[in-house]
Amino acid sequence: MEEKTTLVHGGDWAGFAAEYGAMPLDFSANVSPLGVPDGVRRAIEQAAAQADRYPDPLCRALRAAIAQKEAVPAEYILCGNGAADLIFRAVLARKPRKALVTAPSFAEYAAALETVDCEIIRYALKEERDFRLEADFLQAITPDVDMVFLCQPNNPTGLTSPRELLLRVAARCRDCGTLLVLDECFTDFLDAPEAHSLKGELERFPNLLILKAFTKLYAMAGVRLGYVLCADASQLEALAKAGQPWAVSSLAQAAGIAALGETDYVQRLRRLIGAERPWLTQELTALGLRVIPGEANYLLFACARPLTLLLRQRGILIRSCANYPGLDDRWYRVAVRSHEENQRLVAALREVLL
Repeated sequence: MEEKTTLVHGGDWAGFAAEYGAMPLDFSANVSPLGVPDGVRRAIEQAAAQADRYPDPLCRALRAAIAQKEAVPAEYILCGNGAADLIFRAVLARKPRKALVTAPSFAEYAAALETVDCEIIRYALKEERDFRLEADFLQAITPDVDMVFLCQPNNPTGLTSPRELLLRVAARCRDCGTLLVLDECFTDFLDAPEAHSLKGELERFPNLLILKAFTKLYAMAGVRLGYVLCADASQLEALAKAGQPWAVSSLAQAAGIAALGETDYVQRLRRLIGAERPWLTQELTALGLRVIPGEANYLLFACARPLTLLLRQRGILIRSCANYPGLDDRWYRVAVRSHEENQRLVAALREVLL
């Protein structure tokens, strides 16, 4: 018997397929529309021949490849079973009594904090300011706050915070003895990724953990592979002990190494997103929707009419943001996909709204 389960995240293609007997056009998950890179597919196939061996628990080859790509020492890297795994590890290692998150933001931060009965303080991002992080966020960071989670760019808004403000947050956290977890999983979709990353500040801020993942950029959501960057060896050791030793399969490690060599793929993807994001923003706005000016590969917009079921009946999944603290059932998030797919979304919305 099929269970009726409401999932926290988007991307429930399996539930749609069970209900309709077909695959949806999925705008609810912010994954590359180019699909899995060919090199990654081949690497997984080749690695399968040695799946009888335990994976390297230290991910030596993968960490070396990441270190070269990120221009940080391999000793600063810990790999995990996706960014979500590392979020939970960070919380389990720290066991915070009080933590600060923004609202809205990625749901997994609060989900992890709840597992250790942590008091969660939510800093409300103001709708009238397009949900941008303001300087008064610094006042919410006090010595009794053990952890702070920030997302750059934020999910689901797609907005970045000024680098100067992030540096002030990192310094404030350092002075208060607070661990700052900065989620940069979508940074590579930005027009100038390096300008928005704090990875060059790791040694200056040993209290800083930066989260990255292969999930979205390389369309590897099903592979489950992420990593954390940190200059504090004791922090990384604590995270390592908070999870199982073989969290990253040998297939995922091989896939990650191959993905880092897919530079042409990333360039094609960045060109596509760079062209389609403004086009989709313009089309959604023309339909009378309020669109937040996102900078990544997804857009947040408001609509007074319920859309989820109407679009689902037309074979399209979008992400309702009604369960995000700080948002309500007017808000939806859609991924930026190929032009043909984006045209299908706009046509379906026009049919529903006009």
